[in-house]
Amino acid sequence: MTKKKENVFDTKLFKRLLFYIKPYRWVFVLSLLTVIGLAVFGALRPKVLQLAIDENITSQQLEGFLPYIITMLVLLILEVSCNLLFIYYAGWLGQSVVRDVRVKLFKHILNFKMKYYDNSSVGVLITRAVTDMERIADIFGQGLFMIFSDILKMLFVGVMMAMMNWRLSIIVFCTLPFVLIATKIFQKYMKKAFEEVRNEVSNLNSFVQERVTGMKILQLFAREDIEYKNFKLINERHKKGWLKTVWYNSIFFPIAELLSSLTLGLVVWFGGLNVVLQQTTSLGDLTAFIMMIPMMFRPLNQIANKFNTLQMGMVAADRVFKVLDTTSNIDDSGDIVVSHFKGDIAFKEVHFSYVENEEVLKGISFDVKAGDMVAIVGATGAGKSTIINLLNRFYKINSGDILIDGTNIKNVTLNSLRKQVAVVLQDVFLFANTILSNITLNDPSITEKDVVQAAKQIGIHDFIMSLPNGYHYNVKERGVMLSSGQRQLISFLRAYVANPSILILDEATSSVDSYSEQLMQEATDKVTEGRTSIVIAHRLATVKKANNIIVLDAGEIVEQGTHDELLKKQDGYYRNLYEVQFLQEEVA
Repeated sequence: MTKKKENVFDTKLFKRLLFYIKPYRWVFVLSLLTVIGLAVFGALRPKVLQLAIDENITSQQLEGFLPYIITMLVLLILEVSCNLLFIYYAGWLGQSVVRDVRVKLFKHILNFKMKYYDNSSVGVLITRAVTDMERIADIFGQGLFMIFSDILKMLFVGVMMAMMNWRLSIIVFCTLPFVLIATKIFQKYMKKAFEEVRNEVSNLNSFVQERVTGMKILQLFAREDIEYKNFKLINERHKKGWLKTVWYNSIFFPIAELLSSLTLGLVVWFGGLNVVLQQTTSLGDLTAFIMMIPMMFRPLNQIANKFNTLQMGMVAADRVFKVLDTTSNIDDSGDIVVSHFKGDIAFKEVHFSYVENEEVLKGISFDVKAGDMVAIVGATGAGKSTIINLLNRFYKINSGDILIDGTNIKNVTLNSLRKQVAVVLQDVFLFANTILSNITLNDPSITEKDVVQAAKQIGIHDFIMSLPNGYHYNVKERGVMLSSGQRQLISFLRAYVANPSILILDEATSSVDSYSEQLMQEATDKVTEGRTSIVIAHRLATVKKANNIIVLDAGEIVEQGTHDELLKKQDGYYRNLYEVQFLQEEVA
């Protein structure tokens, strides 16, 4: 395992990334051809210059000089054209690959179990889907092809040097191993540095995202100074991570530049002596070598620099593929597609735990008849919301069975199951969009006319029309432009227009004005009419209307019955709960 981590380049990971290039083979091939063109045309220019100097300038002959000038101009135009095509198509290829990977990643994330999100940072997932994707695009636009181009250019220039003057070539070739060793060491340390940088970027993104989202809590509890200090610490670690890369760059590039300058000085000194004294080297050779030495050494510097980009892209790709390889997807092996449920629900000895060996539901069993309303009451942590989560298959039960109309829900396709089970949560989430979009969730089968009609039926049309632009009012991020009661009403309408067979309500209890309270009660009566309904009840009015009340305590059903039946039980759990919680409401 340690050896694998020390590898400078992960070939297996790179092959996996290349798989996404297959739909764009022709663009990949064209990019490679332009890269080859850049290397060939760049390496030929010094040779043409050498011929022009030796055959024309040195001998002071104009005949044949113009063709060399024209040839150099043509080579320059071809090199510029290849560079233009390369920049465009390599960038296009990178963005196309990233688009495909990002779509696949987002689709994968959509199908994760809720347990994955319980244990994962939103900021990290955002980093994977956004920032890391751009680093992957750089692999093609700035890393892979540029490295290939630089290597080709070095090979062509090296061959050209050896053919022109082997004596001067030996000087250059003797220096190259030192640069190559320095490059290899540099790449090794840069990979570790970039892994640390990516970790710190994820931590920083996660910290900022959570604090911005929870800014109201921070300010309510006067946590500004504490969180500011925490941010400074995280930001400092982020800076130190980047400074490592700066430090390695500051060591490598001066060394590479020094070796290049020493090589150039030795070639000028040795070649100059040969031109003047021994005349074994021509002036054209010397001039061409002066031009080619930077072409030989600069690619090494660029390879190291582009390898940094490649390494960052590879680290990002590794992180993205780890998310793609996560097997936290919901089991959707059911093959039964339902278009409507009658509404009979049965929980049979259902055991469930969020954390292993810590059961939240301890073998609960109950039945709900089609069209009935069942209220679930109990203290916080009794397992009320867990029942909602399991009915929608957000989590996998440990044992037991959950049946709807006699069919085990694990045999029903997730899509058809959730279309028939609508949920109104206590914590309503609204997207930064219009009221209409938040109600339909961009379902093309639900028209604005349908929404307006449904709003009138449950009595909230007037409330929506009182807002600026009515149904086209933008509620902003998380619905901050609406009160909690107004958001709850929008959630009721969202569930109602879906026309579900089964409705689950987790009623809101706080920050609701009397007007919204009345509208919510009317909406509750309307949306539950003629439907099987399971209600986590917080209001006495809802509890009294329930056909059956299930009383939970520590994951077990301790009592069942109607409101009147349960009140008759001396020292009963529900009666005590009623006297403590609901009776105060009734008196008020």
